[in-house]
Amino acid sequence: MPTLSKPHAKGMTSPRDGISVVEQYDTSADSKKRISLRGAQAKYFHVKALSNGSYLLEPRVLVPRNAVPPRTLKMLEQSVANLKKGKVSAPIDLTAFAEE
Repeated sequence: MPTLSKPHAKGMTSPRDGISVVEQYDTSADSKKRISLRGAQAKYFHVKALSNGSYLLEPRVLVPRNAVPPRTLKMLEQSVANLKKGKVSAPIDLTAFAEE
């Protein structure tokens, strides 16, 4: 008798794709719905909540300062200095774009 299996959505992986569990542990969320990740290699994560109730955490790495071009850094520093001096443009009225 043939068995039926539900096809995986695009981008989803199946257990046959070589995925294995490296570590598993139980944790509970605190009052602010936070959990702790043991041995995390990254500080920031992008979280995807999947329809099957699981979560996918992708580590995010912030760009080091030396990866930003010097001209861009100079322009940013000038902009911050102007902002601190109060040398800014007039406020922009965005009420025409606001939904009512």
